[in-house]
Amino acid sequence: MALYVEGLCKGVPKGGMAQFQTMMRQQLESSMHTELEQLLETTTEAEKEVSKKDFEGFKNLFHRFLQVKGPSVEWIKIQRPPEDSIQPYDKIAARGLPDNVAHSLNKLVVVKLNGGLGTSMGCKGPKSLISVRNENTFLDLTVQQIEHLNKTYNTDVPLVLMNSFNTDEDTKKILQKYTHHRVKIHTFNQSRYPRINKESLLPVATNMGMSGQNSEGWYPPGHGDIYASFYNSGLLDQMMAEGKEYIFVSNIDNLGATVDLHILHHLVSQPNGKRCEFVMEVTDKTRADVKGGTLIQYEGKLRLLEIAQVPKAHVDEFKSVSKFKIFNTNNLWLSLSAIKRLQEQNAMDMEIIVNPKTLDGGQNVIQLETAVGAAIKSFDHALGINVPRSRFLPVKTSSDLLLVMSNLYSLEAGSLTMSPKREFPTTPHVKLGSSFTQVQEYLTRFESIPDMLELDHLTVSGDVTFGKNVSLKGTVIIIANHGDRIDIPAGSMLENKIVSGNLRILDH
Repeated sequence: MALYVEGLCKGVPKGGMAQFQTMMRQQLESSMHTELEQLLETTTEAEKEVSKKDFEGFKNLFHRFLQVKGPSVEWIKIQRPPEDSIQPYDKIAARGLPDNVAHSLNKLVVVKLNGGLGTSMGCKGPKSLISVRNENTFLDLTVQQIEHLNKTYNTDVPLVLMNSFNTDEDTKKILQKYTHHRVKIHTFNQSRYPRINKESLLPVATNMGMSGQNSEGWYPPGHGDIYASFYNSGLLDQMMAEGKEYIFVSNIDNLGATVDLHILHHLVSQPNGKRCEFVMEVTDKTRADVKGGTLIQYEGKLRLLEIAQVPKAHVDEFKSVSKFKIFNTNNLWLSLSAIKRLQEQNAMDMEIIVNPKTLDGGQNVIQLETAVGAAIKSFDHALGINVPRSRFLPVKTSSDLLLVMSNLYSLEAGSLTMSPKREFPTTPHVKLGSSFTQVQEYLTRFESIPDMLELDHLTVSGDVTFGKNVSLKGTVIIIANHGDRIDIPAGSMLENKIVSGNLRILDH
């Protein structure tokens, strides 16, 4: 944000520029601290303690934000990671599993990032409560997976959900239904930070309340907040006291992110002094993943490079599949003792992501966020593991939802696996138009989910509906022009077809 400060410095003699900039930063920081103190006065004593901890993290982020000068990476210093720093999954799996798998599993905690809402898919409430397969929600499938592990190996792997103030209440209500499942479920909340007015660099909220217009004044600061929030919640110490050593962290909407016994065994079987403290699962880039963060070697450390950090002149190079071959799945394996050490030493180093937003009233604000994977450079013996694409199955859109609801996948014990009947290991490329964006509308457009076992590519645009038992093969493009409607009749088989115009077949 040095640029903001520089904007205030016009007309200042060059010799006094640095001094003036420092003074302006101090003034902005002091004003921010005063505003935060005033906000704290508007809440109850009980809530004040939680908010104070949140604000300490925010002050630290804001301080660093004011110091930022120029890009966080110098392109010329970027190097390819050393050969042994990204291991192929096959090499890890080739070691096999020990006789006593339970010994490793009892050292593990599964953490799911559960702070997101389902608004982008037209749903209210937490995204984890959207039904994705046979009436099962993301959360149902997660619980089934861990319960299956605990029953199979007679273990006690707990599930921890990192909620946000957006999802906490609704999630806690639904957790009651898992009381009799063989999974201990814990929750903690990520921080609540104030949105900043883009012009004044001061909070837009006038009090700590979450109702009315003031609700827009707050945001959860990205999943990089997991380290501080998990530590502050007391759960980290509790898990360590129970003999847990590692957490497996992933997005709750990534249906491929199941507990992998081979990666876990690799972690716990290393000698103590050489134990890997951070594993990032990466997978090969395709054309669909060109914006995904990648691993690089930078100043002697393994580091996550996100597209937001790339200078404009090098964006095309960053997107190149030939130079940067892998991307981060956000499936991470982290040492609990390392998180504790880094938190206590205040040594967790993550780049700041400045996320601009426009509020409903038109006001421009910024959110300061961090990403969980960016901390990789702070941990010792960090490692990338190049995993099969099947471990990255995110459901961000209705197009993704169509894939996971189809016969491409079979469901067993909460885990989705590609059907052996499909001849190619890759998933089809599916692109559904805006008429399918909202889940409710999407569901009304399919009388049943089509057979997609032999599909390569599907594009659907406009007012299109599908009857029962439709089969799609090869490349299928269906485009209903504006004002037209296309009904694909029950029992149709479309193979390498383009359907356009106004095709409407009525029963008679």
